[in-house]
Amino acid sequence: MDKNIQIDVTGYKEKVKHSMKGFLFWEKDLLFKGMTQSGYEIEYDAAVQWGCMPTEGLLLSLAGCMGIDVVSFLQKMKVDLKKFKVDIDAERNPTPPQYFTEITMHLHITGRGITEKQVERAVSLSQEKYCSVYHSLRKDLVVKVGYTITEVEEPHEVK
Repeated sequence: MDKNIQIDVTGYKEKVKHSMKGFLFWEKDLLFKGMTQSGYEIEYDAAVQWGCMPTEGLLLSLAGCMGIDVVSFLQKMKVDLKKFKVDIDAERNPTPPQYFTEITMHLHITGRGITEKQVERAVSLSQEKYCSVYHSLRKDLVVKVGYTITEVEEPHEVK
């Protein structure tokens, strides 16, 4: 990863709360409603009929955290970003506790003039310092990140 690409991250995540709380309410069977301190709700369901499994929520939290970081860093680099998507796959330990053993993320980045060095630097900053979810996971977890950059053409002017 090229660490020579300079971006100003001063103040990035300074306003993040240092303590958090949430609430989990049992609704019925193995269905629970989680609520963040900000009032957002997440449904968890062991049967996966009315909500997601907690492990699915964890995977999306990792993708969301890294996605927010990478897009923020690319924006600070003044790239012309048009689309961003993360595909995430995971392998779990076959017996309890069925923790994640390997997670693979593939970033689909579309825009103009975006370089591999810029993307690698953004991913590196997220993984090495800023992604709180990543740093909250097991230390023996293997997380692989790949990417595809799709260049979009300049719009043609009609005269």
